[in-house]
Amino acid sequence: MALKNKSPKLSAPTWRYLASIAILSLLFMSIVFGIQQTEQFLIRDPRFALPPALEYGDESPNLQIEGVQYASRARILRVFQQDIGRSLYLCPLRERRNTLRAIPWVKDAAIVRTWPNHITVQIVERQPVAFVQLPSESISRWSLIDGDGIILDPPIRSPFKLPVITGVRAEEDPPLRAKRVRRMKRMLDDLGPLRDRVSDVSVADLDDMKMTVKMGDNAVVLMMGDRNFHSRFQNFLDRYEEIRRRIADMTVLDLRLDDRITVLGGRG
Repeated sequence: MALKNKSPKLSAPTWRYLASIAILSLLFMSIVFGIQQTEQFLIRDPRFALPPALEYGDESPNLQIEGVQYASRARILRVFQQDIGRSLYLCPLRERRNTLRAIPWVKDAAIVRTWPNHITVQIVERQPVAFVQLPSESISRWSLIDGDGIILDPPIRSPFKLPVITGVRAEEDPPLRAKRVRRMKRMLDDLGPLRDRVSDVSVADLDDMKMTVKMGDNAVVLMMGDRNFHSRFQNFLDRYEEIRRRIADMTVLDLRLDDRITVLGGRG
């Protein structure tokens, strides 16, 4: 008599496991399908598109730029030119932010996407701390420099009342320029109210800083070293008349020793 092969029966726990796998697979596919449909809805529905300007030469009414005073507004708007008429969902915020930060005068930027079709751009501009004169071929040009060592073209109408920093070179890396700026700021902060007498600060040698001050009709260069700026300058002011009587046209004085003043240049 021939024996018949019998298929093994699956236990109840096995059936429940397979059923769970099937349900989870269907649920996963439903989620993926739903995400795809939602994405297509956000891309294609015209309600999410950033509208163009109402008149030629105007800005999009739904693209709001804030915080711009000296940065080029036109360059900022061009960053979002390809987003006009396109869904906000397709706007790469990180890429746009990085592009904005490469624009002169822009230190940082925040972009807020407000649904259905509005973008707000908040610009943080750089704050200049000094004027700097840079050689450019056969002439020199005046620029501004901020605390990060970034050189800025001055605006057409410059309202800034700032000291002049010398000893900075355009070919230097920004971190080195920033170090020079910090040394200048440390000197001016140490001088306190006396800083108003300073017309320019030389940071060519960070261990031997110099500053130029206006004393009556004379411009005097003071060698300040790298510390005790306030006390050294105050000592000079206290003894200035005495020194001037002896050397009328002094030009360079060494204040690097706290207990003495040495006249290095002058006619008397």
